Amino acid sequence: MEEAKKAEIEELVEKLERIKGKHTELVTVYIPAGYDVNATQRQLEGEKSTAKNIKSTSTRNNVVDALEKIVRLLKGYKKTPANGLMIFCGNISQVEGQQDLQLWEIEPPLPLKTRLYRCDKEFVLDALKEQLEITEVYGLLVMDRKEATIGLLEGKRIEVIHKMSSGVPSKVKAGGQSAARFSRITEGLTKEFYNRIAEEMKKNFFEMKKLKGIIVGGPVPTKDEFLEGNYLATKLREKVIGVRDIGNTDESGLKDLVETSQDLLVEQEIIYEKKLLTKFFETLGGNPSKVVYGYESVKKALTMGAVETLILSRKVKKETIKELTSMGESISSKVEVVSTDTTEGEQFFNLSGIGAILRFSIQ
Repeated sequence: MEEAKKAEIEELVEKLERIKGKHTELVTVYIPAGYDVNATQRQLEGEKSTAKNIKSTSTRNNVVDALEKIVRLLKGYKKTPANGLMIFCGNISQVEGQQDLQLWEIEPPLPLKTRLYRCDKEFVLDALKEQLEITEVYGLLVMDRKEATIGLLEGKRIEVIHKMSSGVPSKVKAGGQSAARFSRITEGLTKEFYNRIAEEMKKNFFEMKKLKGIIVGGPVPTKDEFLEGNYLATKLREKVIGVRDIGNTDESGLKDLVETSQDLLVEQEIIYEKKLLTKFFETLGGNPSKVVYGYESVKKALTMGAVETLILSRKVKKETIKELTSMGESISSKVEVVSTDTTEGEQFFNLSGIGAILRFSIQ
């Protein structure tokens, strides 16, 4: 997602979160990608009739007026936009009996999957906030012959998706069983377990469009047996970006896997930020003519077309982020918005939170 669009959505979320209706008169409409806009229009026409039964005169008028305003808007659409449409409309006046009817519409940058019509005291913003979530995630698997844990790395958050156990017996065989027979039983159960793991991986990751890669961890040689045995679907096997020797196969094993795989996750948000800001500070120390920081200096460099990479802290005012991002994108600068979750991010914010690595010196 372009940073300018992201900043626009963040600004809209903040604005809409502050709006509280006196009654259930704030209308939220989500039209998902591929859904007929005319069907939604007809639904809202029907909702107008229902709204006329509201006892409170002011609430009834506000809801009906909001619905009419949305219907008029939808009549201007021949079809639903490619990624769907989100509409927020209602009386935002805090003065009883006075109407200030406002409408916001947004075509989401990512496909909208939710269909919704809701009247409430506040707008429903869940799907709008989801548009701001990280668009790339990594699948995680830690396993041995007895246990497997499947997880997801999204941003800095590790989520456990599924835990499994095999039922494969320990190496101490039951009395009376021959070594060969015991080995056959063990191998059969192991293969069955590997197939179950592969099926669970397919169920969770095969259709996941945001999946950037998969990392597998476990003791030698279990994880290697699993991967080399072609249990995993070809599409997912091609997504495996690394294999790590990990002792634990539970939730702590997922954390160990992420920790030991940082070299594989250079695009993953927190590590990418650290590397980016390290480059900024190293350039500032070693070649200061190729770096500027502070609002006025960065704006001047943007005006001159000199900015290769524009770096902005998320703590900078939204209007400033929007302004500088727009300038950067107009000259094909790479725009990076960084957090203060790292030492480097905090240090950068203390340095104004606005900086740029230059294409050429302007001093």
